[in-house]
Amino acid sequence: MTKPLVAVLSGAGISTDSGIPDYRGPNGLWRRDPEAEKLVTYDFYMNDPEIRRRSWLMRKEAGALGAEPNAAHRAVAELERSGVPVRVITQNVDGLHQLAGMPARKVLELHGTAREVLCTRCRTRGPMDEALARLDAGDPDPACLKCGGVLKPATVMFGERLDPEVLGRAAAITKACDVFIAVGTSLQVQPAAGLAGVAADHGARLIIVNAEPTPYDDIADEVIREPIRTALPDLLRGIAAGGGR
Repeated sequence: MTKPLVAVLSGAGISTDSGIPDYRGPNGLWRRDPEAEKLVTYDFYMNDPEIRRRSWLMRKEAGALGAEPNAAHRAVAELERSGVPVRVITQNVDGLHQLAGMPARKVLELHGTAREVLCTRCRTRGPMDEALARLDAGDPDPACLKCGGVLKPATVMFGERLDPEVLGRAAAITKACDVFIAVGTSLQVQPAAGLAGVAADHGARLIIVNAEPTPYDDIADEVIREPIRTALPDLLRGIAAGGGR
Protein backbone atom coordinates (compact mmCIF):
# COMPACT_ATOMS: atom_id res chain seq x y z
CA MET A 1 0.00 0.00 0.00
CA THR A 2 1.31 3.44 -0.92
CA LYS A 3 2.17 5.49 2.13
CA PRO A 4 0.63 8.96 2.35
CA LEU A 5 2.73 12.04 1.81
CA VAL A 6 2.57 13.96 5.09
CA ALA A 7 3.18 17.70 5.21
CA VAL A 8 3.75 19.24 8.64
CA LEU A 9 3.32 22.99 9.01
CA SER A 10 4.87 23.85 12.36
CA GLY A 11 4.62 27.07 14.33
CA ALA A 12 6.00 28.43 17.58
CA GLY A 13 3.82 26.13 19.70
CA ILE A 14 5.84 23.06 18.75
CA SER A 15 8.95 24.59 20.32
CA THR A 16 7.60 25.97 23.59
CA ASP A 17 8.45 22.70 25.37
CA SER A 18 12.05 23.32 24.28
CA GLY A 19 12.02 26.58 26.22
CA ILE A 20 11.44 28.88 23.25
CA PRO A 21 8.47 31.22 23.91
CA ASP A 22 5.78 31.74 21.32
CA TYR A 23 4.81 35.18 20.05
CA ARG A 24 1.05 35.43 19.68
CA GLY A 25 -0.32 33.00 22.26
CA PRO A 26 -2.01 34.14 25.49
CA ASN A 27 1.41 34.48 27.11
CA GLY A 28 3.28 35.26 23.91
CA LEU A 29 6.20 37.65 23.71
CA TRP A 30 4.35 40.29 21.70
CA ARG A 31 1.50 40.38 24.22
CA ARG A 32 3.85 40.65 27.19
CA ASP A 33 6.14 43.25 25.60
CA PRO A 34 4.78 44.94 22.46
CA GLU A 35 7.96 47.04 22.25
CA ALA A 36 9.95 43.84 21.65
CA GLU A 37 8.44 43.65 18.16
CA LYS A 38 10.63 46.60 17.14
CA LEU A 39 13.71 44.47 17.76
CA VAL A 40 12.73 42.18 14.89
CA THR A 41 11.29 44.83 12.55
CA TYR A 42 13.56 45.54 9.59
CA ASP A 43 13.23 49.32 9.35
CA PHE A 44 13.71 49.87 13.08
CA TYR A 45 16.65 47.46 13.10
CA MET A 46 18.42 49.03 10.12
CA ASN A 47 17.88 52.67 11.07
CA ASP A 48 18.39 52.68 14.83
CA PRO A 49 21.74 51.47 16.27
CA GLU A 50 20.20 51.30 19.73
CA ILE A 51 17.49 48.94 18.48
CA ARG A 52 20.22 46.78 16.94
CA ARG A 53 22.16 46.65 20.18
CA ARG A 54 19.02 45.67 22.08
CA SER A 55 18.18 43.07 19.42
CA TRP A 56 21.62 41.45 19.69
CA LEU A 57 21.36 41.47 23.48
CA MET A 58 17.92 39.84 23.27
CA ARG A 59 19.33 37.03 21.15
CA LYS A 60 22.24 36.51 23.49
CA GLU A 61 20.00 36.37 26.56
CA ALA A 62 17.33 34.19 24.91
CA GLY A 63 19.76 31.29 24.60
CA ALA A 64 17.78 29.82 21.69
CA LEU A 65 20.91 28.24 20.20
CA GLY A 66 21.12 26.05 23.28
CA ALA A 67 17.56 24.73 22.93
CA GLU A 68 17.09 21.01 22.33
CA PRO A 69 14.39 19.26 20.27
CA ASN A 70 11.44 17.97 22.28
CA ALA A 71 9.20 14.93 21.88
CA ALA A 72 7.16 16.58 19.11
CA HIS A 73 10.20 17.37 16.95
CA ARG A 74 11.53 13.88 17.50
CA ALA A 75 8.19 12.32 16.56
CA VAL A 76 8.23 14.07 13.18
CA ALA A 77 11.75 12.82 12.49
CA GLU A 78 10.79 9.30 13.61
CA LEU A 79 7.85 9.29 11.20
CA GLU A 80 10.22 10.16 8.36
CA ARG A 81 12.64 7.43 9.40
CA SER A 82 9.78 4.91 9.45
CA GLY A 83 9.50 5.23 5.67
CA VAL A 84 6.52 7.59 5.49
CA PRO A 85 7.33 10.46 3.13
CA VAL A 86 7.39 13.62 5.27
CA ARG A 87 8.02 17.25 4.42
CA VAL A 88 8.22 19.95 7.08
CA ILE A 89 7.19 23.52 6.36
CA THR A 90 8.11 25.55 9.42
CA GLN A 91 7.41 29.09 10.52
CA ASN A 92 10.10 28.64 13.17
CA VAL A 93 13.69 29.79 12.91
CA ASP A 94 15.14 27.58 15.63
CA GLY A 95 16.42 24.66 13.51
CA LEU A 96 15.05 22.11 15.97
CA HIS A 97 13.46 19.89 13.30
CA GLN A 98 16.90 19.34 11.78
CA LEU A 99 18.51 18.79 15.19
CA ALA A 100 15.86 16.14 15.88
CA GLY A 101 16.96 14.23 12.79
CA MET A 102 14.86 15.55 9.90
CA PRO A 103 17.07 15.81 6.79
CA ALA A 104 17.66 19.50 6.05
CA ARG A 105 16.54 19.04 2.45
CA LYS A 106 13.10 17.98 3.72
CA VAL A 107 12.63 21.09 5.88
CA LEU A 108 11.45 24.39 4.42
CA GLU A 109 12.16 27.33 6.72
CA LEU A 110 9.64 29.97 5.66
CA HIS A 111 11.09 32.61 7.97
CA GLY A 112 14.77 31.73 7.63
CA THR A 113 17.08 30.59 10.41
CA ALA A 114 18.29 32.17 13.65
CA ARG A 115 21.37 29.95 13.54
CA GLU A 116 23.04 32.12 10.90
CA VAL A 117 23.65 35.81 10.30
CA LEU A 118 23.40 37.66 7.00
CA CYS A 119 25.13 40.83 5.83
CA THR A 120 22.55 43.27 4.51
CA ARG A 121 25.11 44.73 2.09
CA CYS A 122 27.16 41.89 0.58
CA ARG A 123 24.79 39.03 1.56
CA THR A 124 27.58 36.99 3.16
CA ARG A 125 26.27 34.45 5.67
CA GLY A 126 27.97 33.12 8.78
CA PRO A 127 27.27 31.28 12.04
CA MET A 128 25.19 33.09 14.65
CA ASP A 129 27.34 31.74 17.47
CA GLU A 130 30.38 33.55 16.05
CA ALA A 131 28.47 36.84 16.04
CA LEU A 132 27.35 36.25 19.63
CA ALA A 133 30.96 35.50 20.61
CA ARG A 134 31.87 38.96 19.31
CA LEU A 135 29.13 40.33 21.55
CA ASP A 136 30.74 38.57 24.52
CA ALA A 137 34.07 40.11 23.50
CA GLY A 138 32.60 43.60 23.84
CA ASP A 139 31.19 44.45 20.40
CA PRO A 140 27.52 45.44 21.01
CA ASP A 141 26.66 45.73 17.29
CA PRO A 142 28.90 43.37 15.27
CA ALA A 143 29.30 44.39 11.64
CA CYS A 144 30.12 42.20 8.64
CA LEU A 145 33.80 41.20 8.80
CA LYS A 146 33.97 41.15 4.99
CA CYS A 147 32.52 44.53 4.04
CA GLY A 148 31.55 46.33 7.24
CA GLY A 149 27.85 46.20 6.44
CA VAL A 150 25.06 45.78 8.97
CA LEU A 151 24.65 42.19 10.11
CA LYS A 152 21.24 40.77 10.86
CA PRO A 153 19.96 37.31 11.78
CA ALA A 154 19.24 35.24 8.66
CA THR A 155 15.56 35.41 9.53
CA VAL A 156 12.70 37.17 7.81
CA MET A 157 12.03 40.22 9.95
CA PHE A 158 8.76 42.13 10.04
CA GLY A 159 8.75 44.33 6.97
CA GLU A 160 10.67 41.82 4.82
CA ARG A 161 9.21 39.59 2.12
CA LEU A 162 9.34 35.84 2.35
CA ASP A 163 11.53 34.13 -0.23
CA PRO A 164 9.22 33.47 -3.21
CA GLU A 165 11.16 30.32 -4.15
CA VAL A 166 10.65 28.84 -0.68
CA LEU A 167 6.97 29.82 -0.76
CA GLY A 168 6.57 28.19 -4.16
CA ARG A 169 8.07 24.94 -2.91
CA ALA A 170 5.81 25.06 0.15
CA ALA A 171 2.75 25.50 -2.06
CA ALA A 172 3.79 22.59 -4.29
CA ILE A 173 4.23 20.27 -1.29
CA THR A 174 0.89 21.39 0.13
CA LYS A 175 -0.95 20.66 -3.11
CA ALA A 176 0.65 17.22 -3.42
CA CYS A 177 0.29 15.96 0.15
CA ASP A 178 -2.27 13.46 1.38
CA VAL A 179 -2.20 14.60 5.02
CA PHE A 180 -1.54 18.17 6.12
CA ILE A 181 -0.87 18.70 9.82
CA ALA A 182 -0.79 22.26 11.17
CA VAL A 183 0.82 22.07 14.60
CA GLY A 184 1.49 24.83 17.11
CA THR A 185 0.48 27.63 14.77
CA SER A 186 -2.30 30.19 15.15
CA LEU A 187 -2.83 30.10 11.35
CA GLN A 188 -3.25 33.86 11.43
CA VAL A 189 -0.12 34.99 9.58
CA GLN A 190 -0.35 34.93 5.80
CA PRO A 191 0.79 33.55 3.46
CA ALA A 192 1.79 30.56 5.61
CA ALA A 193 -1.65 30.28 7.20
CA GLY A 194 -3.30 29.99 3.81
CA LEU A 195 -1.51 26.71 3.17
CA ALA A 196 -4.08 24.99 5.39
CA GLY A 197 -6.84 26.09 3.04
CA VAL A 198 -4.82 25.08 -0.03
CA ALA A 199 -4.32 21.60 1.42
CA ALA A 200 -8.03 21.18 2.09
CA ASP A 201 -8.94 22.46 -1.37
CA HIS A 202 -6.66 19.85 -2.94
CA GLY A 203 -8.18 16.96 -1.03
CA ALA A 204 -5.69 16.49 1.79
CA ARG A 205 -6.81 15.37 5.22
CA LEU A 206 -6.39 18.53 7.29
CA ILE A 207 -5.45 18.06 10.96
CA ILE A 208 -4.91 20.99 13.32
CA VAL A 209 -3.03 20.48 16.58
CA ASN A 210 -3.13 23.73 18.55
CA ALA A 211 -4.13 24.90 22.01
CA GLU A 212 -6.15 27.86 20.75
CA PRO A 213 -8.83 28.06 18.03
CA THR A 214 -7.66 28.92 14.50
CA PRO A 215 -9.50 30.41 11.50
CA TYR A 216 -9.28 27.03 9.74
CA ASP A 217 -10.82 24.81 12.43
CA ASP A 218 -14.17 24.69 10.63
CA ILE A 219 -12.71 23.09 7.50
CA ALA A 220 -10.37 20.69 9.33
CA ASP A 221 -11.02 16.97 9.35
CA GLU A 222 -9.70 16.82 12.90
CA VAL A 223 -8.86 19.42 15.55
CA ILE A 224 -6.74 18.37 18.52
CA ARG A 225 -6.43 20.58 21.58
CA GLU A 226 -4.30 18.29 23.78
CA PRO A 227 -0.69 19.26 24.61
CA ILE A 228 1.50 19.01 21.52
CA ARG A 229 4.24 17.03 23.30
CA THR A 230 1.87 14.06 23.66
CA ALA A 231 -0.78 14.67 21.00
CA LEU A 232 1.56 14.91 18.03
CA PRO A 233 3.58 11.76 18.79
CA ASP A 234 0.31 9.83 19.27
CA LEU A 235 -1.08 11.15 16.00
CA LEU A 236 2.08 10.37 14.03
CA ARG A 237 2.34 6.87 15.45
CA GLY A 238 -1.17 6.26 14.13
CA ILE A 239 -0.16 7.50 10.68
CA ALA A 240 2.95 5.31 10.70
CA ALA A 241 0.75 2.34 11.59
CA GLY A 242 -1.39 2.96 8.53
CA GLY A 243 -4.13 5.29 9.75
CA GLY A 244 -3.03 8.29 7.77
CA ARG A 245 -5.67 8.53 5.05
